Amino acid sequence: MWFETLSEWRPISAGGLLLTAALVDFVVGDPWGWPHPVQLMGGAIALYSKAALAKARAPWQMKLLGVGLAGLLIGGVGLLSWLGLQALRQISPLLAWSAEVILLASCFAGRSLRQAADDVLQPLNRSLPNGLPDVDLPEARKRLAMYVGRDTDALSSEEVRRAILETASENAVDGVFAPLFYAILGATWGFAAPLALAYKAASTLDSMVGYKEAPYNDLGWFSARFEDGLTWLPCRISVLAIALLSGKPAHVLRLCRRDAPADPSPNAGWSECAYAAALGVRLGGANTYGGKLKMKPFLGNAERPITDTAIAQAYQLTRQGFLLGLGMGIGWLWLLS
Repeated sequence: MWFETLSEWRPISAGGLLLTAALVDFVVGDPWGWPHPVQLMGGAIALYSKAALAKARAPWQMKLLGVGLAGLLIGGVGLLSWLGLQALRQISPLLAWSAEVILLASCFAGRSLRQAADDVLQPLNRSLPNGLPDVDLPEARKRLAMYVGRDTDALSSEEVRRAILETASENAVDGVFAPLFYAILGATWGFAAPLALAYKAASTLDSMVGYKEAPYNDLGWFSARFEDGLTWLPCRISVLAIALLSGKPAHVLRLCRRDAPADPSPNAGWSECAYAAALGVRLGGANTYGGKLKMKPFLGNAERPITDTAIAQAYQLTRQGFLLGLGMGIGWLWLLS
């Protein structure tokens, strides 16, 4: 019977799994309104955090609970996804392979990041039937607030574009390159999706509780440092890839060595500076968070303004870097097979 044949089906290779997941992300992305693993992770983090903040009093207690939060979420996501895929393999290898493709595709945020940028830029590029511009800056600010942590209600159109490019260059690492790195690493031992999802859990923890301000400075300290460590190597690899793809690697790496160490983040400054240097723009400067002004170090040289073209080129670099990493990963897995 046809279902008996499907139940004995074997996936073509680990490389085929990665390639198919990449194609699903490129074509489908994360459809709006569909359930996503990160939503479940976020819900679990919110519940745990609420309980921890209500019960813990001393800083050491909160830090201990923070270690527990990271261990439970990262370990739990990796273990549960692996057990779930193992159970599906007992029913049908094809079903398990398909589920792993979907889970992996949810870790590759390439399409959703591009769509977010287009969504914010769209009100800035409106025009009347006669061709005159009809810019809706308040709407652009409102949409941007859905994707960034900074205050957006007073940003100019130039600052909105800078925010988009800074977000695109930072999220390229933790939303695209690092999940691919851990998917390839996991595929080496046969658990691509569980390891990529475990990294995604660490990244979600960092974005939700990895702050140096109350009430998360103690609860999120371990999550922030652990995510920094997990992202360190993929970030440096991605900086090298962007430098090579820019056609001027020595220039990009020189500016990164000059500017990136000034950023308080051990990873974000390097990824943002790589894109800034490759595109010939300057990132950083004054940002406001919760009404508090913060000065970020300047990254790169202001050789040209940040335009829609520069933002599109940034996403093109991300696509090219992803394809380069995907090709190298598939080649690596093929050599091991």
